[in-house]
Formats: sequence, C-alpha cells, structure tokens
Amino acid sequence: MKQRFQITGMTCSACSSRVEKTVSKLLGVEKVQVNLLTNSMEVEFLEETLSPQQIIEAVEKAGYGAKELSKAGSCKTEKGNGSLGNKSSIEGVPQASQGDLEAEHLRKRILLSLCFLVPLMYLAMAGMWGNSLGSLVPQWVRGCFLGRERAFCYGLTQFLLVLPILYLNRNFFKRGVKSLLKATPTMDTLISLGATASVGYGIFALYRIGYGMGAGQWQVVEQYAKDFYFESAGMILTLISFGKYLEAGSKKKTTKALQEMMDLSPKTALVLEEDGREREIPTQEVREGQIFLLKPGFQVPVDGVVLEGYSSLQEAAITGESLGVEKCPGDQVISATMNETGFLKCRATRVGENTTLSQMIRMV
Repeated sequence: MKQRFQITGMTCSACSSRVEKTVSKLLGVEKVQVNLLTNSMEVEFLEETLSPQQIIEAVEKAGYGAKELSKAGSCKTEKGNGSLGNKSSIEGVPQASQGDLEAEHLRKRILLSLCFLVPLMYLAMAGMWGNSLGSLVPQWVRGCFLGRERAFCYGLTQFLLVLPILYLNRNFFKRGVKSLLKATPTMDTLISLGATASVGYGIFALYRIGYGMGAGQWQVVEQYAKDFYFESAGMILTLISFGKYLEAGSKKKTTKALQEMMDLSPKTALVLEEDGREREIPTQEVREGQIFLLKPGFQVPVDGVVLEGYSSLQEAAITGESLGVEKCPGDQVISATMNETGFLKCRATRVGENTTLSQMIRMV
C-alpha cells in the first residue's frame, strides 16, 4: 500500500533525513521518501504488518508532526479526488497563499530585527574601532558608552538591544531545544546553540565587569569590555531569517509553477453514455475504459486511444512541439493537449493520478 503524509516541523535536510530513517526502520515499510519542499512523505508498506497510525506515532516520537493525506500520487480538485481540474491541487503541494503568508511573516520579522540589529552593530563597532571611526562616532556616544568607566553601560545597552531580536526569532530556540532533547539535532539546534553561547558569554562578561568596577580591578574591566558578543547572536539570527525568507521565495516560485501545470488540464470532459447520449461530467469522474469525445477546440481530459475520427492535436504544453500532431484510429492522446480541427472519439486508458500530466507534476 502507498500512503502520503503531511509532515510538520521540518526545517532542513537533517530533519527530512531523520524522519525518513525513523520510518524506514519500522517493520513492514518497503520504501519511504520525504520531500522537504512540500513537507510531505510517501510510504510504501505492508497493510497486514503496519498501519498509517503507527507511522504517524513513529514520526511524532521523532519530534515532528504527521497526518494522513490521500493515497500516494492522487490529486485533489474542488469537487473531490481524481484527475486534475483547472483549479486543482496535489496533496502535499504547498498552496500559493501559504507561501505568501510565510514570506510576509519572515519579511516583517527581518525588518523588526534590523531595527534593533543596526544600532547594536553600530554600538559594537564603536567600542571596537572607536578611534579609527573618527567622526562616525559622535561625542555623546563616546561620553555615554566608551571608556572603562562606562563599560557596564556599554554592555548592558547591547544586551537590551539583542533581547527583542531573540524574542522575534524565538522559534529557532523552541525547535532547537526540542530536537536536542530528543537527541535529533538539526540546523535549528546549531543556530540556537551559537546564539545562546554568544549571549551567555556576554552576560558573563557583564558580571565580570560589574565585579571589577566594584572591586576597583580595572584590568578586569578592560579585559572584558571588548568581549561582548551580543551583536554576533543578533547577526546570526537575522541572517538565518533572511536566508529563510529567500528560501520561502523559492518555494513560492516553485509552487506557482506547479499550479500553472495543474491549470493545463480541463475541468470537464464530454463522455458518451451507453445509450448513445453525450454528457458533460467533471474530469475527475472519468473512469478507465470510458468513451469520451473531442470536438474542435476541446482539451483532452485524460490519456486515451483514438477509436474513430481524424484530427490534429496541439501538444506544445506537454512536448514543446509547436506544430500540430495528426491523430487517427489507434493513436494515443495525452491529457491537457488541445484538439485543433477534426472530431475524435477516444477511450480513456489512464485517469486520475496515472495520467501523463499528473505524473509530470508529481515528478516536478
């Protein structure tokens, strides 16, 4: 049996690899493939040995979420499952609206992070290269933050500036800690460890400076005054979020291309009933072996073979060939191609997820 699952919580290839290895170890699993782009998983397993619920439980134990979708390769339209329609979608393919929301959320997060990162970086650079920066560091900045007597204020201000950045990007820490506790470290674990180490050492330096100033040990103050790494934590989180934003944009473009491919197929098909009457039905209701008719200007709803008639079909959408292809009895017709001139009577040979267009979309 083949079954598709929607997987949540994956952020990098280490996540998808972890899910794949976890499921592949289950007794009865013959093949498993996890797609990070679509956050989906396709599993071939023995029904008598394993159930979908057991697969879901295994994924959840690994630290991710899972839910059942339709059977592998099936396509879903507005009216149900079957072959593709004009406004159809494949299970597991992210919708364009989801990509828009994700990209917009990341854009706002990056802009807000930059509002605090820019002054944080400026202050950190002023402390390290204050003398060489010259006029770029005004006198009031030097008077408030630079110098060993003002080292604590200098460090505390950086700490306060990095706190909003940590909060805005808190999801890295949530996912990172969760995966670490489950002994399945991911990219989020690395990011959270790096940011935590930078902030943690900065706080330690603040305490050492406070001790040095109270005890009059100015050499300790001078030693730690340049050892704040709050700007490193802020830069790590902001840059990774920017990378995620670029990734979301790529996903959005890919999803748009998939949606355009899905829109190639017609919504309805003209079929010939047993009593000889013509009836228009949704494409997803066409059954294998059923007779369908192609009049001039009609699109081929499913893959089939010509029984009667002669015509020329435009197959550019599938093959890229700009010239029409002549069709006569015995020739194959491909879903989503266009009938240009004559009349054809065809028998459906491949429907639903088995059509050429559906397989192309699934491969993409």
